[in-house]
Amino acid sequence: MQFNPKISIITVVFNGHSLIERTIKSVIHQTYANVEYIIIDGASSDGTLEIAEKYQSKIAVILSGKDNGIYDAMNKGLNVATGDYVLFLNAGDELFTNETIASVFTFGDADVYYGNTAVVNQKGDLLGDRRLSPPEQLNWTSLKFGMCVSHQSFIAKRSLCEAYDLKYSISADIDWVISILKKSIRIVNTKNYISKFLEGGTSNKRRKKALFERFNIMSKHYGFFMTILNHLYILFRFPFHRLSKKSMT
Repeated sequence: MQFNPKISIITVVFNGHSLIERTIKSVIHQTYANVEYIIIDGASSDGTLEIAEKYQSKIAVILSGKDNGIYDAMNKGLNVATGDYVLFLNAGDELFTNETIASVFTFGDADVYYGNTAVVNQKGDLLGDRRLSPPEQLNWTSLKFGMCVSHQSFIAKRSLCEAYDLKYSISADIDWVISILKKSIRIVNTKNYISKFLEGGTSNKRRKKALFERFNIMSKHYGFFMTILNHLYILFRFPFHRLSKKSMT
């Protein structure tokens, strides 16, 4: 019997006029038919909503209104999603090919599917692979050294998805992924590229906040002293990653 679950793909966007169309096209051109596409717009003022509405017949839900940050918007998406599975693609991100979702579900029923991630620039040009590669077998302890699987290449059963914790304004996705993996039994490495991730910079102020949030999240899941040891290891290996010239994001 063919495995044909519904997947809810959720795009959160705010003033993404120059990026949203390529994300929409990558979703609506999927060969897999059982897709529920949801766009959550943060009351954009640059014409983003008008672009989304051009494709309204192929989008299940378009919601526009002010929110309290990206994770609040993502929670809005989860609240209206009805799919068996959930995937988040932000404006500028894309599914890797038109066959991506169809190929994922050839692996049969699972709690989580994951895969590789390519990095693209603002024009959509491929820059290479994401710096942190997904492990051969992902589990909840895999993230103790960092976000080794991209949020955009992580497909989870909706029944396992909790709301994002809004006390984390930058790194709530790490907490979300770990929480899902803790409850997952069958986790499938598709060994394929699932998404193209839009390269983006982080200000020094936000980088410090992100590191602080990440430390608190790691301590919550792995314990304070183990997190200290893991971060010492991260600091030790960082120069070697810089020298390797593999870092893309």
